[in-house]
Amino acid sequence: MSSHPPSGEIQSAVRNAPGVPVIKDVNWGGLRTLYIKEVRRFFKVHLQTIWAPAITTLLFLIVFTIATGAKRPVHVGGIDIPFADFIAPGLIISQGMMGPAFANASFSLLAGKIQGTIVDYLMPPLSTLEVLAALLGGAMTRAFLVGFVVWLAMLLYPGVHVTPSHPVAVVWFGFLGALFLSLLGVLTSIWAQKFDHAAAVTNFVVAPLSLLSGTFYSVDRLAPAFRAFSHANPFFYIISGFRYGFLGTADSPVLVGSIVVLGVDVVLFVLCYQLLARGWRLKS
Repeated sequence: MSSHPPSGEIQSAVRNAPGVPVIKDVNWGGLRTLYIKEVRRFFKVHLQTIWAPAITTLLFLIVFTIATGAKRPVHVGGIDIPFADFIAPGLIISQGMMGPAFANASFSLLAGKIQGTIVDYLMPPLSTLEVLAALLGGAMTRAFLVGFVVWLAMLLYPGVHVTPSHPVAVVWFGFLGALFLSLLGVLTSIWAQKFDHAAAVTNFVVAPLSLLSGTFYSVDRLAPAFRAFSHANPFFYIISGFRYGFLGTADSPVLVGSIVVLGVDVVLFVLCYQLLARGWRLKS
């Protein structure tokens, strides 16, 4: 009597032939798992990742509206806007959303390289697009959470009006801004070899571009040279468009800003995708 199992049992035990991919389309389960991992990572230290940037943003508002005694309205698009109403949207998007998005995205792969756990990102059956989407999704989730907390706090802040007049513009430019800094964070995380490198990008690239973007002033009042620099700064178009969503007026044409930021986001997305696919600075 043969000891070998019937051929039918063998075929039922082998679900796929060797070399035949099991996941032929999008690995939704893996994508969801990596996204949840990224979200849980910053939720575990929510005092640092959510509440700290929210409080820092509100402190900026307090300092510039009370401590400095800034009461004179700002002239934007032919309209005089109260100073507090002018800087509030810029603070929400620049300090409350784009900063946390960059911090989250610039940490993931870099921490994996330093701790030796980068294989957890490279070995699972996830495509390059799926890995990139999960990293961006986690960073943008943190950005919108912090931005929402800051917006709610500003709603209760006396003398500040942050009721959106164009909600679609608020969501659109919030999305573009969070995506821009998330992509820049992923690019930094790929390039950096230690935390000093990421800190250098934060201090010498992100912070100057953010502070010189028209968050605290109207660029129309600047000298021509500084005005030209501001118009070459993607942060300016993000903040101007986001501010338009609240005030109904902006320093630059909203359509032009949308096209510029969307174009920059596409270029950064393609660059991040190519570097991740090649494994540049990720694979030994």
